[in-house]
Amino acid sequence: MAGTEEGKEAEIERLPMDLLANIFVMLTSFTDLAQASSVCRKWKQAVKQSLGRRESLSFAGWQMDDDSIARLLHHAYGLKELDISRSRWGCQVTDDGLYKMSLANCVSKLTSISLWGVTGITDSGVVQLMSKAISLQHLNIGGTFITDESLLAIAESCPCLKTIVLWSCRHVSENGLLVLVSKCRKLQSINVWGTRVPVDCFFALLAIRPALQIKPG
Repeated sequence: MAGTEEGKEAEIERLPMDLLANIFVMLTSFTDLAQASSVCRKWKQAVKQSLGRRESLSFAGWQMDDDSIARLLHHAYGLKELDISRSRWGCQVTDDGLYKMSLANCVSKLTSISLWGVTGITDSGVVQLMSKAISLQHLNIGGTFITDESLLAIAESCPCLKTIVLWSCRHVSENGLLVLVSKCRKLQSINVWGTRVPVDCFFALLAIRPALQIKPG
């Protein structure tokens, strides 16, 4: 029996790092990834390589903190889509987490970010993250407490933005929306359901960008 077990271990050890990484790319559970990473040094390195090959990561529904997400992002250098939406048992991200995430190399390549319902963040963290997200095309920041300060940062840093969800962002104003639509010339759709901006604002937005699709509150 001992010889058989040693033989099995030897076979696993003979798997190339590249093959191991491809296998780990298919794992969607962060618990499984953590367990695989703890098996041995080779598997830990393969898990890191697998993160670098992912184009999409979703932490929605997972109990993740600032440091855990930031560590994973620093290895996910090929990432294009990031979802850290909050669910009942999910991510508890703060401004400190957004700051740490902004330091990851992948942030400048991200085309999609969802921060939906992450109520622990403020303008401070969002401004820092957006300042690095220069390739961003799709942003869902609904259900947060951001203000015009975040909208101005998005307008300045995200010229490729095509869609934005501001669902129930009740602290943004007409002025912030006007600047956003004026500067984000590729913007195609904006969801302002549940905001407190007046109806006249929508006409002003359409005057700037007639083809803009507006989902009003």
